[in-house]
Amino acid sequence: MSVFTKPFVQDEALLPIIEKVEAGERLTLEDGLALYNSNDLMTIGQMANQVNLRKNGNNVYFIENMYINPTNVCEAHCKFCGFRRDPGEEGAYTMNEEELLAYVAKGYTPSMREFHIVGGHNHTVSFDYYLDTVRTLKKHYPDVTIKAYTGAEIVFFAQMTGMTEEEVLKELIKAGLGTLPGGGAEILTEDYRLKMSPEKASTDEWLNVHRIAHKLGLKTHATMLYGSIEKLEERLIHMIRLRELQDETNGFMVFIPLAVQPKKATASIKRRTSAFDDMKTMAISRLMLDNFPHIKAYFINIGTQLTQMALSFGSSDVHGTLVEERISHAAGALTQSALTRDELIWLVKGAGKQPIERDTFYNIIKEY
Repeated sequence: MSVFTKPFVQDEALLPIIEKVEAGERLTLEDGLALYNSNDLMTIGQMANQVNLRKNGNNVYFIENMYINPTNVCEAHCKFCGFRRDPGEEGAYTMNEEELLAYVAKGYTPSMREFHIVGGHNHTVSFDYYLDTVRTLKKHYPDVTIKAYTGAEIVFFAQMTGMTEEEVLKELIKAGLGTLPGGGAEILTEDYRLKMSPEKASTDEWLNVHRIAHKLGLKTHATMLYGSIEKLEERLIHMIRLRELQDETNGFMVFIPLAVQPKKATASIKRRTSAFDDMKTMAISRLMLDNFPHIKAYFINIGTQLTQMALSFGSSDVHGTLVEERISHAAGALTQSALTRDELIWLVKGAGKQPIERDTFYNIIKEY
């Protein structure tokens, strides 16, 4: 029997989509636009919740991890970024090995499972700097998975060295790389990228890096940075391109919709995404990306309370402890920069869900 009954569906235009979701049929771009153009948020959320329950039951996953940003020097000038600095600019930094290890030692705990490494496209150092960052961490923390360097960074390394993206990835894997983060995707259309991040990897380049990574045996992550100049259709094209690559490789573990942050923490509410858009995008992501195991609610971008709500709108992951997030906060995020394990457990239980501590690859460490 259907979990949806007509009297509770405010927007009857959603009824054909409800039938497709209940039958497990793939949604089209036109279906996605109908969802985005509907104000029947509760029906959209209920559909996404049902899809997530089929895939993950009541489980919600988190990881004990640490964010590491070894450098903020960057040759690119993305319009949404408040983190980057030019060489020699006030606040610019590039950690050496001693500084890197000192930074990690301050926040490391024996139960930590992952180092998440993202930084600037620093053209003042060689590729060896990036390899040595991975080698150093793997040498001192051999049991911690290294999640490092976005698809855009891999393209940058290839351009820097004259190597192919595959050669770059093989060198990083030899150094100890375990997975790629999902950043650098932003919106995977060239119209958007030419306006917002023209100096970074193209749509095809970003997708191909992950295609190659999957071929080499890496499971990876995918993001979408929404809420700036992109059209709703572009958000859906982005999801469909990821879905098509997942059909081809089955290498993505999770999709993370990221609400764009204004350049300043003092920016008005009008400069931020709405809670309505955040929940709708979370739910539509779950409905469109039928071949992704998980959709992640990222508390850094949407806050802890909306993260709890997202667990009834299709999300099955609340990310991790982080220790210190810098990039979104440099761009004006108002949220906490980290949570403890106990806080994450409380957050998940407060939403009526089962907290599951995981490793990078969604192997269960402990149920709470």
